[in-house]
Parts: sequence; C-alpha cells; structure tokens
Amino acid sequence: MKATQKNFAGQMARAAAEASVFYFCGPDEAGATDAAGRLAALIAGQQGEYERVELAGADLRRDPVRLADEARSVSLFGDKRQIFVRCAGDEAHDALETLLASPVKGWPVIIIATSATDKSRTAKLLADRGDALVTMFHPPDMSTVTLAVRDMAGPAGLRMTDEMAERIARAAALDTRMARSEIEKLALFLDASPQSPRTVDAAALDAIGAVSEDDSFMPLVNCVLGGDTARLAAELARMHELELNPVGLLLAIERRAAQLAQLAGRLRGRSDINAFIEQETAARRVFFRDKADIAHQLKRWRGRKLGRLIERLIALHRSLLADNRNSEILISQELAQLTRAAAR
Repeated sequence: MKATQKNFAGQMARAAAEASVFYFCGPDEAGATDAAGRLAALIAGQQGEYERVELAGADLRRDPVRLADEARSVSLFGDKRQIFVRCAGDEAHDALETLLASPVKGWPVIIIATSATDKSRTAKLLADRGDALVTMFHPPDMSTVTLAVRDMAGPAGLRMTDEMAERIARAAALDTRMARSEIEKLALFLDASPQSPRTVDAAALDAIGAVSEDDSFMPLVNCVLGGDTARLAAELARMHELELNPVGLLLAIERRAAQLAQLAGRLRGRSDINAFIEQETAARRVFFRDKADIAHQLKRWRGRKLGRLIERLIALHRSLLADNRNSEILISQELAQLTRAAAR
C-alpha cells in the first residue's frame, strides 16, 4: 500500500495492523524519522515492550539475508522486536526481496531511506503489497510544521496559539523531531497532561528553550544564499570556532532552498518579488523575520539556477555522508562556490 505525506497519519493505524514492512523515503529525512518514531510507538502500544534492532543499509547490501534473519529471530528471553534500517537509495532492495520471499511473517521492519523516492526500485517492490507501506516525505513549509506542532500539543496537554506554535516550528528549523522534543519539555515544565491542560506562553518557551542550533546556522545560510562574499570568510571561521555540525548546516541550507523552490513555483510570472513575499508573510508561509532575507535570495535563485542549486546540495549531502572525516573541508569548499554563484 502507499500513503502520502498528508494522509499518512490517517492511514497509520490501519498500516500498523496490516503491514509488517514500512518504507519512508523522500528529501525530508526529519519528517520520515518522526513518522517512523510515531509508527514505532503505535506498534509498541499494540505489542508491548520491544527490543529495538538497528541495521545499516550498507550492511544489508553486503549481506542480504541478514534482514530476514533478524526479522524472524527471537532473543533468549523471548522479547518482541522492531527492526530499524537506515539506508541510502536502494541499498536494502535485495534484503527486502529476500525477506518478502518467505511466507512467514516477521517482526515489523521500519526503513528510512535517504536519497530515495517513491519511484525507486525498493518503493516499486513494496507499493502494491498489502503487507507493506510506502510513504514519501517532502520538505515542509512553515504553515505545515506549525499545524503539526499544534497537533502534537493537544495530546500532551498543551494549549497554544498559532504564534507560539510557529515560534516552536521556527526554533526547530522545521524539523518535526526537534519540535516534538520541545513539546515534551514544555509539558514537563508546565506539569501538563490531557486531564490537566496548561497554556503555553512566551515566558514558558523562554524558560525551557536553549538557543536553537539553527540560530547559529542561519547567518551562514543567509550569507551563502545571499551571495555575501565579503562576509563569507568570517562566517566560515565562526563555523569552525563553534564546531557547527556540517550535516546540520547543510540541512538548514536544504530547507531554505526547498522553501525558495516552493515560493518560486507560486511566484510564477510576477515581477514584484517584495510584494509577493509580503503576501506570503501575511499568509503565514514566510516568517516575518525572514522575509527580507528570503526576498533577497529569491531574486538570486530562480529557474534553472535554483534547480542546479538543489542538485548540488543533494550531491554535497551524499559526499558528507560518505566521508564524514573531511566533512568540514568539503562543506567549506562548496559553500564558497555557492556564495560566488549567488553573487553573480
């Protein structure tokens, strides 16, 4: 079976009852990981406590039989299990083929596949099966994550306005995993529960919130995508001094690039970008503090140039995952080239 990012929540209960293999793919790794966590919690509620077994796609590619073995094995103490696989592309294809070839139903297998889409070989292998679920996750916009935060808050016993939800979404850099963590911290801090709900205000957010890592990322993101070559050296030095995570920084740039792509699609032939961004800000699709930077960047990254930017970011992401020891050097070199490209 197949679900979309929008209807996944509605299909999750049915999938948990009927399927045993779950394949989450697409460019929004945070959304896929959050969905996997929600699904795991739902299955755990049905089957009770379980042992979590984590496998890497590269290991399954070398040993395709291992997934089937892990999905059907029982520990010495008879624990229930959930199998989690994190892979790139179609690394798990042959292992899944081996798993599905047996008529014996195994433990739930949850796969998060980066750099893969619902058109990949693995997705096609699973999409038409009743015992499997394929869902693709796209980078969300501010309004989508704000709504998700509101949905998380209710079951945690928190009442909040759209403004508070948007503030959490922005602080989490549109990462629903981080947003869920903030909701959990708020519920503990306010002693909130569904039976005793509490209202979230700015003081509560200030009390529990550390400075977001994304707050450290965004000056460099805006420097690169804005083509500010004069400030680049200082920003790269700051990245080194603060030991900013290269993959986390790249994800922040990817999210902004995805936002620019969505805005460019809605902009179409209109020439007044500033007026367009004002409309998007009023519609709460652009955070008001970001509108000046986004308007500036949208003027520089449009059409084919924006498409090439996204392709280069995807290629850089793969390079960082393949060579994490030299990740700071790789990202510094690429950011310098992207800044010069934006300045032209």
